[in-house]
Amino acid sequence: MRDLPDGAGGVVRTPVIDASVHIFVESNKDLRRNFLQEPFRSRGFPDYEMDWYGAPGGEYAPRTEGPDGQYPGSDPAVAAQHLFGDRGVDIAILHPMTRGIMPDRHLGSALAAAHNEMMVTRWLEHAEFGERFRGTIRVNPDDITGALREIDKYRNHPRVVQLGIPLQSRELYGKPQFWPLWEAAVDAGLPVAVHFEVGSGVMLPPTPNGLTRTYEQYVGFTALNFLYHLMNMIAEGVFEKWPELKFVWADGAADLLTPFIWRMDCFGRPHLEQTPWAPKMPSDYLPGHVFFVEGSLDGPGDVEFAGEWAGFTGKDDMVMYGSSYPHWQLNELAVPGAYSAEQRDKLCWRNAAALYGIEVGVTANEEARL
Repeated sequence: MRDLPDGAGGVVRTPVIDASVHIFVESNKDLRRNFLQEPFRSRGFPDYEMDWYGAPGGEYAPRTEGPDGQYPGSDPAVAAQHLFGDRGVDIAILHPMTRGIMPDRHLGSALAAAHNEMMVTRWLEHAEFGERFRGTIRVNPDDITGALREIDKYRNHPRVVQLGIPLQSRELYGKPQFWPLWEAAVDAGLPVAVHFEVGSGVMLPPTPNGLTRTYEQYVGFTALNFLYHLMNMIAEGVFEKWPELKFVWADGAADLLTPFIWRMDCFGRPHLEQTPWAPKMPSDYLPGHVFFVEGSLDGPGDVEFAGEWAGFTGKDDMVMYGSSYPHWQLNELAVPGAYSAEQRDKLCWRNAAALYGIEVGVTANEEARL
């Protein structure tokens, strides 16, 4: 729990669910030796660091490596100290970082499965901290058969709470080839989280017009790709077909939602006959279906209109706090002073608790009032 401003000059004890904690294997050697089988153990695949653009000050926050120099975010005890001890997090939602879409779909599925095994055995079943972790099972949308196999393997694990797919995709996620995966997610009762991937094997340009020159442009433009997927899913009728499907856009972009959905509504109002499979207004498909992890790069900041802005398009019902630990843009949970108490609680824990079926937030909040 954290002491946060209450909007009236005081502080309030608030539960915190961190909806975006990135975890890694200790090294490529660790991945090959302990989690990959042949013929994939001997195959070549990208390192985590194979991004086109690197943050000028380095990719990771200080002191996030393991005690013997293991990769940042690979040691459960180090992460637990930073998250639960230093930052007052109650529950952490883990998202393993893999290698994105590989040219060989079988290798891509093997890498996803290896990271799932690592997360479950080292983190979710950790003797000391496991009960405070929840996990994202990585699946390969380029290999539906392999993805369904991973879902069946882990769907009943009590600490697995969502599926994870890469933002970088060969096709938009509203297209029919992905529908069996969304159907399986609904059947398993798991939301789907879309996250920008590190070490990508098949790396499309971050803009529809090609490459940017600088990291600053790259970070600014990349979030648009979430909107391309979301708007395509709405237009293809995915949320109409599966009313219980829930998608988490895990790298932010809630700040882009309002203007884009307004534009989509303006076109959709007079032309709904063009999409008879999605008969509602586009914005009507947002509530209960669409969620965003809000990081340090999102939103207008601590300004007097922040609360009003969060209410546009119902964003305050969609956003969840995420630190992006152990990456450089570590979000320190600076709740804008203009947020209402309800908006603050929704961001810090309520939305995530409802989405993932976590009870710790309610319990902790009631204890804080005693």
